[in-house]
Amino acid sequence: MQTFAQVLVGLVAVLHGYILVLEMFLWERRPGRGLHGFDAGMARATAPLAANQGLYNGFLAAGLVWGLVADDPTGFRAQVFFLVCVVVAGLYGAVTANRRILFAQALPGALALAAVLAAR
Repeated sequence: MQTFAQVLVGLVAVLHGYILVLEMFLWERRPGRGLHGFDAGMARATAPLAANQGLYNGFLAAGLVWGLVADDPTGFRAQVFFLVCVVVAGLYGAVTANRRILFAQALPGALALAAVLAAR
């Protein structure tokens, strides 16, 4: 169960690393624009906001990686903290921005959190 939990945490970290790249570097290109269906003008106008969001997603990824490499109890605590942050951010995004965020961010975070807690 421990290995399964670590794999899920790693996948959530990779997901947030991907979101960082999408929002910080690809926002005005096809992958970023396609995410929200923005035209080039809207993507250009919202790029600074997206880059800021991307940076926060990078912090989530970094915290999860830290949780994977740190010895316990710090590693366990970091994983729990950052996974809770992922779930809260996903729930907030689903309510305020797009319901898809519930499935793309909150659900994977919640599954990883449940696995980490169960493996303890």
